[in-house]
Amino acid sequence: MKIYNLAKNIGYFLVLLIVFSCNSRNFKAKENPTSINKIDSLMAKSYERGLFNGNFLIAKNNKIIYQKSFGFTDETRQTALNNQSIFNIGSIAKEFNAVSIMILVERGLLNLDDNISKFNLGLPKWSEKVTIRQLINYASGIPSIEPSLPENDTEAWGILRNTDNLLFEPGTSYSYNNSNVFLQRRIIEKVTGISFQEFVTKNIIEPLKMTNSVFDPKFGYKNRTSCYDFDNVKCQELKFISGWLWVDINDLYKWIEAMNSNRLISKESFQILLNNPYAKDEGGSLGRYFEKDELQRHNGVSYKFESIFLNDFKNNITIILLSNNLNRVWDLGHSIHNLLLGKDYEIPKKSIYLTIRKEALKDINTAIETYHLLKENYKQEYSFENPNELNKLGYELLRLGKNSESIEIFKLAINEFPNNANLFDSYGEALHQFGKKDEAIIMYQKSIKLNPNNENGKQMLLKIEKENDK
Repeated sequence: MKIYNLAKNIGYFLVLLIVFSCNSRNFKAKENPTSINKIDSLMAKSYERGLFNGNFLIAKNNKIIYQKSFGFTDETRQTALNNQSIFNIGSIAKEFNAVSIMILVERGLLNLDDNISKFNLGLPKWSEKVTIRQLINYASGIPSIEPSLPENDTEAWGILRNTDNLLFEPGTSYSYNNSNVFLQRRIIEKVTGISFQEFVTKNIIEPLKMTNSVFDPKFGYKNRTSCYDFDNVKCQELKFISGWLWVDINDLYKWIEAMNSNRLISKESFQILLNNPYAKDEGGSLGRYFEKDELQRHNGVSYKFESIFLNDFKNNITIILLSNNLNRVWDLGHSIHNLLLGKDYEIPKKSIYLTIRKEALKDINTAIETYHLLKENYKQEYSFENPNELNKLGYELLRLGKNSESIEIFKLAINEFPNNANLFDSYGEALHQFGKKDEAIIMYQKSIKLNPNNENGKQMLLKIEKENDK
């Protein structure tokens, strides 16, 4: 396989270039020097394998002990990342509206149990039974605005004001979507009389001296990164609702540290946001909280930007990874955390998704053949145990209109992971888009059997039933 050897040689060259040119802060003398060597090795190997392009920071006992950049700011691969590079952090940015809500609660300007109809937003009658508490915990039942892809706030208003029915009775289930986020931001504006962006700037960004953070920056903005795909092609960044804060890695750490030390909101308010009373295992406005381990984890994906932070309260460790190349930040974050705790950890394996992706775009049968060949001969080198690898490929093919190819990948995925509810749900979506409704119903039913809390699957079954009745 000559192509793999060529990629490997190029990878080694780039690793040498990056490792010697990266901005870095090392562990203090009191830290275990073995740890930094292991972390450097882990990150360099991940960069070599095409599994990370971005910025990385570790703090321990409230001090930054290690920081480094790997890779480039955009698809031209001409400008190296540095600690001033700002990233789209996806869902992590939703923390700023949730904390703004709690700031207003503490000032006596809001009550979490207020119905959102109180704010005269021109919403349908369902607003009389949806509370702010349900908004911040994604338990409102309000349908997602995403299917129509609103390009701005005006279009989002149009969708919500013309939505007659909720997905479920408020407080009885969970649906993570941006309708809840959009309305949080509009309520903040209604209460304060200023824009959401202005409120966050005055009450969060300026007090915390987050000097390199900006809302919705345009292309060309200083230090702004761009996302790009695995073929070094700039990805399309769609227009969407406003209010997404882009940050550099140091500003994000300032934010996390401020939450940990209760500089903006009280410990009680922080705990309210950290613990979702409606869906304990799903997480809420501040990501997922693992109470037993005293660990907060929040990740965000937007286009091909991907970020994660692990906030370990018990051991006073914070790990942040920001990427503009849709990388393995989830796996890397947990590997680094285990390393620091002296536990067993894995260097992420080569991505099977990346390896067969090009073949899948050209000839799906050859791609599947390659998959089985690699699994038979190189099982320890590739990420065959990760169901998200095939899920990502299936969805990429689906987005490109390659429906039959997408179906073949999802078929492979459920054979490889027969107990994964999410894969059956994804397969059902592909079948539905291809017009195979009867088969889609079977897949959604299997998904719900594996995961009875799969609200999306339940809603899709109702949707198909209505379509069949027409």
